[in-house]
Amino acid sequence: MRWPHESRAGMSAIRFDIDQWQAWAPGCACHADWSRWALASVWPDAPDAQPDVSFLPAMQRRRLSRLARMVFAVAAPLVEDQPPMPLVYASRHGETTRNFALLSDLAEQQPLSPTQFSLSVHNAIIGLWSIFQGDSSEMTALAAEGDGLEHAFLEAALLLNEGAPAVLLVIAEETPPDAYRPWIDDVQIPYALALRLTAGDTWQLQLQSADEPAVTASAPHALELIRALLDGRSQLTHQWKTRRWNWQRTR
Repeated sequence: MRWPHESRAGMSAIRFDIDQWQAWAPGCACHADWSRWALASVWPDAPDAQPDVSFLPAMQRRRLSRLARMVFAVAAPLVEDQPPMPLVYASRHGETTRNFALLSDLAEQQPLSPTQFSLSVHNAIIGLWSIFQGDSSEMTALAAEGDGLEHAFLEAALLLNEGAPAVLLVIAEETPPDAYRPWIDDVQIPYALALRLTAGDTWQLQLQSADEPAVTASAPHALELIRALLDGRSQLTHQWKTRRWNWQRTR
């Protein structure tokens, strides 16, 4: 598969500015929490923590899984006092907890809840977000591999090139049910990262081909991007299989 403007050396760099970001994981709800994590690389012992979505009506809160709550918690601060904007949402595994509950009901020959089923599909979260925001902007849900973050940035860059003043990008993963753990080993901790992107050239992202598949990364690359945003590093690289993504901060 060839990407737009891709040659044997790789595709042309996409360029953008990261105007603002917000992230959540158990024990990390603000930039100060993330700064402490970046220095120590140790997660606070709070596996059952829930993101604060008290800004939502109680009836709507009850419908949201923790994954959806994470998305709302990080996205809401970035759209406050902002005009409507497109959303790109990426998750490799999506609503695995809700899906597993539905499969368990099927195995036990229990009736399925239409509401639970409708909320289990991959684009349900962006549908709920659109309703909550009253925003009919273009919204995309991606189910990508281990480089879903980069695919989301590519999608967002295309929207900026088409004239969107800003794009909201959210990547989120929930820890899977125990039954899935032999096959899902890339989500050690639930997390969500939201970024408001605008046109610019502070950041450049380029895809190149690699001769050999990469060794599996020790942490999701979204978390490494948070670390880079905090420590000000100018370059980082993420390789998934034979796709090598080169990130560069120009200023």
